[in-house]
Amino acid sequence: MKRALIIRHVPHEGVAGYRQPIEAAGYEIDRVDVTDPAFATLDLRSPDLLIMMGGPMGVYEQAQYPWIACQLRRLARRLEADRPTLGVCFGAQMIAAALGAEVFPGPHKEVGFHPVKVHSTGREGPLKHLVDVPILHWHGDTFTLPEGVELLASSHLYEHQAFRRGQNLLALQFHAEMGEDERFHQWVEAWPDAVCETCGDTARLKAAHEAHGPGAVAAGRAMIGEWLAGLH
Repeated sequence: MKRALIIRHVPHEGVAGYRQPIEAAGYEIDRVDVTDPAFATLDLRSPDLLIMMGGPMGVYEQAQYPWIACQLRRLARRLEADRPTLGVCFGAQMIAAALGAEVFPGPHKEVGFHPVKVHSTGREGPLKHLVDVPILHWHGDTFTLPEGVELLASSHLYEHQAFRRGQNLLALQFHAEMGEDERFHQWVEAWPDAVCETCGDTARLKAAHEAHGPGAVAAGRAMIGEWLAGLH
């Protein structure tokens, strides 16, 4: 059986709705937390599929989080070998940084459910499932676009929402895996200020989660399933 490794940067940011298509594609899923002492010894080129999820830290906070630099070095070797890799939110920013891009705080936070604009490059592939679908955004950092990648999607607030390199690399700034996972409520409780300064209040965001969550996850699963089917 093929092996997928999920790197979890904080406990409340897991693979959520993406687990189903990953398992359906025949992967046995392992998970490692960056706080696990064994994490520093892992060869990130080994798994058949590497998935890096989100986190509240910034790629530029390496003095506070020394594991970031360690992970970036090993991630760069994996990307150089063109091994199948998926990054979500902070994970997407890590991919950008490993490819030589700059990651930095954006001018404002993006929190709430709204669609991304899927460009023509994205509509030709797995992101076509997201067209006109409100999905969850929850970030304040962004990145320059790495050389040699294709921009797949943008939002009204941030241009760089998704990119790919060939068939084996997909980076997603947004959270199309979230919408049916109880950890969403932990996010709301942990960062109420981010909610208030962007989408008004927590009640409004929870109502949007109830209205759009199932559709977002269905679209996200279709996207990931199609991407996995096209891996080399």
